[in-house]
Amino acid sequence: MRLSNLADYAVVTMGAAARHCGGGRTSATELAEETGLPLPTVQKLVSVLGKAGLLRSVRGAGGGLQLARPAAAITVADIVEAVEGPIALTQCVEGQDCAVDHACSVKPHWPVINQALRDALAGIPLTQLVVQREAA
Repeated sequence: MRLSNLADYAVVTMGAAARHCGGGRTSATELAEETGLPLPTVQKLVSVLGKAGLLRSVRGAGGGLQLARPAAAITVADIVEAVEGPIALTQCVEGQDCAVDHACSVKPHWPVINQALRDALAGIPLTQLVVQREAA
């Protein structure tokens, strides 16, 4: 399994945003500078992550971007799903056509596999990524 670049960049962007927790707000420009990502990419991610309820924008004096909930309550699964949609290793689980669907003995097991993967990613809070980055 490989995440798309956008999902990878979303995790990086959220990690940078989490480092601002308790220290005020940040901006898309600041996040782009801190991560080395292009500003248009960060702006797109801010929009997607905002719609998913992971980031919020505060207007006015002292405004900017901040996490929509505590970093400990945001997981890698939340971030990946915000960008990619539900975590699924195969398309057949989502009801899409498959050439061997009629004779597939594995199909009933994919939901269990997908849930195990989702649970693993859900077990990694954003705080863990920030701590590891600072310790490195």
